[in-house]
Amino acid sequence: MPKGQKTLFDAQREEALQRQAPLAARMRPRTLEEFVGQEQIVGPGKLLRRAIASDTLFSMILWGPPGSGKTTLARIIAETTNAHFEPVSAVSAGVADLRRIVKEAQDRLGMFQQRTVVFIDEIHRFNKSQQDAVLPYVEDGTIILIGATTENPSFEVNPALRSRARVFVLESLTDEQLGTLVDRALADRERGLGEYDVLLAADARAYLVNMANGDARTALNALEAAVLSKAPGVGGKRLITTEDIRDALQSRALRYDKNGELHYDAISALHKCVRDSDPDAALYWLGRMLEGGEDPLYIARRIVRMAVEDIGLADPQALPLTIAAQQAVHFLGQPEGDLALAQAVVYLCQCPKSNSVYTAYGAALKDVAETRNEPVPLHLRNAPTALMKGLGYGKGYKYAHDYEDAQVDQEHFPPNLVGRRYYEPTGRGFEATVRERLAWRDERRAAAGSQRPLRQPGPPDEREALSLAGEEPQLEIGEESQLPPEDDGAQVRRPAAKRAPGKRRA
Repeated sequence: MPKGQKTLFDAQREEALQRQAPLAARMRPRTLEEFVGQEQIVGPGKLLRRAIASDTLFSMILWGPPGSGKTTLARIIAETTNAHFEPVSAVSAGVADLRRIVKEAQDRLGMFQQRTVVFIDEIHRFNKSQQDAVLPYVEDGTIILIGATTENPSFEVNPALRSRARVFVLESLTDEQLGTLVDRALADRERGLGEYDVLLAADARAYLVNMANGDARTALNALEAAVLSKAPGVGGKRLITTEDIRDALQSRALRYDKNGELHYDAISALHKCVRDSDPDAALYWLGRMLEGGEDPLYIARRIVRMAVEDIGLADPQALPLTIAAQQAVHFLGQPEGDLALAQAVVYLCQCPKSNSVYTAYGAALKDVAETRNEPVPLHLRNAPTALMKGLGYGKGYKYAHDYEDAQVDQEHFPPNLVGRRYYEPTGRGFEATVRERLAWRDERRAAAGSQRPLRQPGPPDEREALSLAGEEPQLEIGEESQLPPEDDGAQVRRPAAKRAPGKRRA
């Protein structure tokens, strides 16, 4: 059926809905001239405005927060274009509905040469197969897709579908724009609240606009609830106070979705505040997340990550304190555990910062992944059997405790990585001490050959004898024995020997 032909029942239903609809739906702008906000995409001379005015539409995705005008803009397009407009709710529609709509669009295009605009509200609720169902028909032009979503299309819309549609980003309405919509609703006698003779106190108006958080729907519906629940006063006027608005709103329309993009944006903000040593902003973002319903244990895990990534050895107490905060949250629950998180966040903010361990480990992993994995050097290997010792395992190993300050010059890397340096401690906090303690690394090459053992264990054959007798220094320092429980095939097995009292067994 060509655009514009409606049955009597359609007209009656629309009239009834218009009378019974909430104020936000009744006051929905019908033209671009009535539309408030989003000048960056529908302002004079902008691409979308030109496309609507010239009826040269293309597939698009409208991404913005609740109450920013996504559905309103789609309906304005429906009233402006000559194309057939087909609204779909992703909450209730399925693949069968989409196939029916596509079939009708094909017939409409063939019989009347009329295009079809398919508006899919909450398109992020469609799964991959449902989004794929419309992909070929968006590509060949059978339908023009307009999708509306509060979620980031980068994550919630299939890349193939997203590449065939332009993404327009809608922003929250400003307080001034919300004020314009509130004033318009109070003055409109046909669709708004003009017939109720409302007096909205200035402080009540400011409170309503502030608490609506840029959401036009929240502002208008709260205003309607306050007006309809207020009995007329002197002269039939209804004076709406701040208390009336507060009662109608109940609580601020918090903009937080623990499964959506703001979940990631807020934790990113918290992490960066900690890294930048700003406890005030860090507490704000922590509060935003907790009040928005975020899992406190998720925050606790991320705080532990902050301690090891951005503080590390600059303050060794950061990690145990954040682990204690996680345990407190687990033990106390909310709201008591929230204070433990707040304490941990403030502590991390005031800590000296270092990412030296973080970057050092990343560099080490890069070499693990991108260089040849050479065998462990022979002198670093444990030699619990005579066979392994005969193969040179442990030969030439220098026992650190035999040397001054337990610092010994010997190579620990495989040959292809000799001389690598990953960890460079900063001069901040405890890492300044760490830096001093590791300064010998820079001097050991120059001092190579000048080190002398504090005690002489005797010639190599004596040390080998000690090893065969069970007095092996490598096992003395806690290394796990590699000797299997059964015979490993060696020609000579290590004989049992009496051990001195107090010696630790391998």
